[in-house]
Amino acid sequence: MGPTEELLKEILDAFNRHDLDAIMSSFAEDCSLDLPSGPDPWGQRWVGKADVRAALARRFEGLPDVHYGEDRHGVAGDRGVSEWLLTGTSRDGVTVRARGCDLWEFRERKVVRKDSYWKRVEK
Repeated sequence: MGPTEELLKEILDAFNRHDLDAIMSSFAEDCSLDLPSGPDPWGQRWVGKADVRAALARRFEGLPDVHYGEDRHGVAGDRGVSEWLLTGTSRDGVTVRARGCDLWEFRERKVVRKDSYWKRVEK
């Protein structure tokens, strides 16, 4: 059985609770995470469960009230997509609003790749 929209919603709910244990329970040991920006065309890439967890922990530290709302999800085979509106405030008081999406790849219902994109509101 492949991923479902319900699985994507469960993962997003874990992100909104900032529950790293629940999030990482959905990821495979050999997973990867591509962030929206970084030194390469694919952004910043983290590989392996420990490095992905550390990168996500830094996200929650940098945006302690981060929330993903207005979400929609879809799946096709072993791939999924989640659209969302990220909101939060950085530790130095900067408000962040970004419309974005995650492109997901799964193997046996475990995340093997999460590739994030976003459009950030700038004033």
